[in-house]
Amino acid sequence: MKMISFARNGREGYGLLKEGGVIDAGGRLPDYPDLTSLLADPAPLRALEGLPADFAEEDVTTLPPIPRSGRIICIGLNYKSHIAETGNDTPAYPILFPRYPSSLVANGAPMEKSSLSERFDFEGELAFVIGRPGRHIPKERALEHVAGYACFNDGSIRDFQRHTSQFLPGKNFERSGAFGPWLVTPDEVGDVNALKLTTRLNGEVVQQADIDDLLFGVEDLIAYISQIWTVQPGDVVATGTTGGVGALRKPPLWMKPGDRVEVEIDRLGLLSNPIIEEVQA
Repeated sequence: MKMISFARNGREGYGLLKEGGVIDAGGRLPDYPDLTSLLADPAPLRALEGLPADFAEEDVTTLPPIPRSGRIICIGLNYKSHIAETGNDTPAYPILFPRYPSSLVANGAPMEKSSLSERFDFEGELAFVIGRPGRHIPKERALEHVAGYACFNDGSIRDFQRHTSQFLPGKNFERSGAFGPWLVTPDEVGDVNALKLTTRLNGEVVQQADIDDLLFGVEDLIAYISQIWTVQPGDVVATGTTGGVGALRKPPLWMKPGDRVEVEIDRLGLLSNPIIEEVQA
């Protein structure tokens, strides 16, 4: 299944994407207020798969798949190619830092370059979303807790990121990252390690890697994170970016207003966003 969150006629909803349009699952399942409420047991969604679309895809405005996740965890230095280009030592454990929902936009929505910085960088990533809750999850059972996968752009304000040893400031400017376009269930994805990730800036490939280049794979991350807290339905984990980031090119390559950045992953779709200058109130 391809699960989406959307806005239509002034209300938020969620549904299933199928050829020909969108099944309005929120309208048909009033006991479930949002997509997160169905992730632990998606059987009610499965029951809708054979229905005709309620409206065309172009009639909705796509939202991030989990618009208000209670926990968005990003992983630093997790592709071997990215570790090599930074010159850093290989981490012994996953490097975790948070993003917040206000820092993310949906597919098609503009990512904003801060007026305080010219160093706006792209980071194409694979994200996964937790379905089943759990604590101290063994690696061999970890994939049972995945509800789905999506594309992610961990847009980074590099100078603010490096003001201190903590990544948080440069990773949380409002509307600086992107998540989507939808959530694809594991049965449609198959072996996630066999997928390829590609990032393009204005149509030019700037990052490309196989997911199996991850230092800590999906199973490793779930096993590690679930030692710290009970993972919950709707938790989002962005698994890190591959080599080729703009900051480490010579000369550096920064995103600027008028650009378009795309993150594409086999079987997961294309996350595409224009770049604009920060909108100030």
